[in-house]
Amino acid sequence: MNQEEIKNIDNTNATKAYINEIRDKIIDKQARKLIEDLKWIELKDVSPYKSDLFPTVITGKGEKILLIHGFDSCFLEYRRITPFLKKNNKLIIPDLYGFGFCPRSSGNKYGFKYLMKHLNSVLNYYSKHQSIGVIGASMGGALALELARQNPKKVNKLLLLSPAGLAGKNPKIPWPFNHLGAFFLRQPLVRKSLCRQAFADPTNSVGPAEEQIASIHLKVPGWQSSLADFASNGGVSNCGLPKPNQPLKIILGKYDRIIPKNEKEETRRTYKSNIEIAKNSGHLPHLEEPKLVAEAWKEF
Repeated sequence: MNQEEIKNIDNTNATKAYINEIRDKIIDKQARKLIEDLKWIELKDVSPYKSDLFPTVITGKGEKILLIHGFDSCFLEYRRITPFLKKNNKLIIPDLYGFGFCPRSSGNKYGFKYLMKHLNSVLNYYSKHQSIGVIGASMGGALALELARQNPKKVNKLLLLSPAGLAGKNPKIPWPFNHLGAFFLRQPLVRKSLCRQAFADPTNSVGPAEEQIASIHLKVPGWQSSLADFASNGGVSNCGLPKPNQPLKIILGKYDRIIPKNEKEETRRTYKSNIEIAKNSGHLPHLEEPKLVAEAWKEF
């Protein structure tokens, strides 16, 4: 085993150690419960290092649903909707490649095609001979659309929650501005402001528990470098078309202040017959109205 492989094993172990360190410090009870179902799996062809194990929550029984979180988030984003869905479904909630608690080994690259490579590997790992449903939130909605287009026989239906990245084109941010942007994004006041902006009623909905989870993954080794590399590759954008063939529903938060106005309008024009409005939500209907979202999934 060479020094590079040893370093990457240490990197994965450091990520696991960090999760064990924070388990009992998490304020939100539903988040603490969800982390109990965290598994570490080996995914072939995602990373050149076999030592890289990828965090995925597996919980519930029944028909399978793959849940895809949003930008700079983690599996804990689905903590409030999990109790509603797991009664009749087996939930698969991975951390996206280069996000959340995923190991960031030296030499790995990050961007849209790498995200899709990871998600395809997760889908192949869990779908086997049975097609599954997919729920995607924010940027995860754009990724869900692309995953469905690439896998018409493995994905049977889609629910997108305030999807981001369906329209427009993000610029590729060069060095050193990509690192400056990531550095800015990790500042406590910036994190707090973005967390509040994501909720429809931040005064009553955002407290220490929400702010903690919004920043809990920032100390994972390699967080800034992977985010900077993601930005230098242009992030995720312009994924709205072509429409996939699978049944699809979109839930938009009435008070969403995260998605740009022009992108929301384009999404409405493209998918108008598939859209439902969550009247008490901002950018996070799965956190603000989890029962509504769970019932929408069950009904369609």
